[in-house]
Amino acid sequence: MAVKRLKYGVNGEWKESATKKYMPITDSNTGKVIAEAPCCTAEEVNEAVAAARAAYAGWSTTPVSVRVQIMFRYKAILDAHLEELTLLVATELGKNLNEARGDVLKAIEVVELACSTPTLMQGDSLMNVSHGHDTVMYREPVGVFAGIVPYNFPAMIPFGWMIPLCITTGNTFVLKAASMVPQTAIRMLELLIEAGLPKGVVNLVTCSRNEAELLLKHPDVVGICYVGSTSVGLHIYSTAAAHGKRVQALCEAKNHGLVLKDAQLKSAAARIINSGFGCAGQRCMALPVICVEEQVADAFIEHLLEAARQIKVGPAYDPATALGPVVSAEHKARVMEWIDKGVAEGAKLLLDGRNITVEGHEEGFYIGPTIFDHVTDEMSIGTSEIFGPVVCIKRVKNFEHGLAVMNANPFANGSCIFTQSGYYAREFAARTHGGMVGINVGIPVPISVFPFSGHKKSFFGDLHCMGKDGVAFFTEAKCVTTRWFTEADSSTKVDTWEGTITR
Repeated sequence: MAVKRLKYGVNGEWKESATKKYMPITDSNTGKVIAEAPCCTAEEVNEAVAAARAAYAGWSTTPVSVRVQIMFRYKAILDAHLEELTLLVATELGKNLNEARGDVLKAIEVVELACSTPTLMQGDSLMNVSHGHDTVMYREPVGVFAGIVPYNFPAMIPFGWMIPLCITTGNTFVLKAASMVPQTAIRMLELLIEAGLPKGVVNLVTCSRNEAELLLKHPDVVGICYVGSTSVGLHIYSTAAAHGKRVQALCEAKNHGLVLKDAQLKSAAARIINSGFGCAGQRCMALPVICVEEQVADAFIEHLLEAARQIKVGPAYDPATALGPVVSAEHKARVMEWIDKGVAEGAKLLLDGRNITVEGHEEGFYIGPTIFDHVTDEMSIGTSEIFGPVVCIKRVKNFEHGLAVMNANPFANGSCIFTQSGYYAREFAARTHGGMVGINVGIPVPISVFPFSGHKKSFFGDLHCMGKDGVAFFTEAKCVTTRWFTEADSSTKVDTWEGTITR
C-alpha cells in the first residue's frame, strides 16, 4: 500500500507544504506506515490564522439563522459517511468499530446541538430598568479561535467539542490536528466544506509543538481550545492567558470508582470493564482505579477477572474485536513500562497483558487487559495517568475511606460510585471532587447539552466545552441601554448616575 502524503487546508484549499519534515501515520492494527503528515512551517501556520482573520468579518455578520444551515447539511453528510469515517478512525487510531463509530456519533451529537445556536445565543432584556431606560444584553462572536487536539478522539474533539459551536456563534477557527491521526480531521473538514462552509472559516494544519506555540501568542487569535496532558495544558493556559486570550484547557485524569459492599457486583464489574478497557484505556473518562470495600473485594475481583478474560483482542476493523491496539509503538512501550513499574512497586499483577500477540497482526500495537490488585496511593500506577488498558484495585475500609482516597488525587475529571444506597449515592454526588459523576454509571460523560465539566488539574479555564458553557466561551456579552424622548419632552434633568435605580 502506497504511503499517502497529506496536505494542509487553508481558505478551502488543500496545499502542499513547503516543509522538509513529515510525520509518519501508522495503521495501529498492523504497525505499517500508511501516510505522512507535514510538519507545517511557521509561515503556513500564520497563513492559516490570516485566512481565518480575513474570513471573520463576513462570517461574523452572516445571520445566525444562515450560519446554522451549514450544520443541518453537515449533519446529513456525516450520517451518510458514518461508516467511512468509522473505518478511518479504526484504522489510524485502533478503536474497535463500535468505539470508532461512537467517536463520530459524539461529533454528530454536538453538530445537532449547534443547529440550535439561534436559541442558545439569545441574550436577556429588561424594560424600565430605571425610569424610561431599557437594557438588552446581546451575545456576539469574538474572533479567531485555535484548537490543539490529542489523538484519542480524532472526530469528537475537534469536530464536536470545538468547531460546531465556535463557527455557528460567528467565529472562525484554526485547527492544529493531531499528527498521529490527522486523516479523520482532514476528511471531516472536506465534508464540512462540501456542506457549504465559506473559505477561511475553518483551516487545518499539522505541525510540531514549536509551530503550535505561535497560536498561543498570535495577536489575531482571541482564544485557545486544548485537550491533552496537564503539563502542556498548564503551559497553554498560562501562556495564552498572559497574552490576553481566553482558554479552555481539558487535561488528563485518573478517574476513580468506588464499589460499596451493597453494590450489584457483577453489574458493576461489567461497567468497569467497559470503562477501563474501552478505547484501550485511551480516554480521559476511563475508569482505571477502583476502590472496593474490603468485605467484597475478592468477590468483585472474581467478576472482574472473569469478564476481562473474555475480552477479544484483535484488529479494530474486525467486528468481533472488543479491544483494539493502542495508537503507536511508542505509546505501547510507555504503557508496558507502566506495567513493569507497577510490578516493581509491589502491586499484585492479577492479569498481564504484556505478552499478547494477534495472529496475522504481529506488528500491531496490542496490549491485553491488565489488572493490578493491592494498589496504594504511594504507588505511581495508582496516581498517574497510564492511558492504556490497565485497571488498578485499591482496597478500602468503608465509604469514608474510599471517598478520601479518591479526593486525594489531584485530577478530577470524573468519579463513579456503585451502590444500592440512596444515602451514599447522594453523599457521594455532593462530596466527590469529580466534575462528572456516575451513580452506577461507569462512563458519566454528559450529552452535549451539558458541559464536559472536569475539575482540579483536569481543567484550566472558566468555561467548559459543550452546553451553555460552550456558547458562552465562544461569545462575549454586550449590554445596550436605551432611552427615548418625545418632541414634547423638554426635561433636561439627568440622573446622577443613569444606570442606578431611581425611586
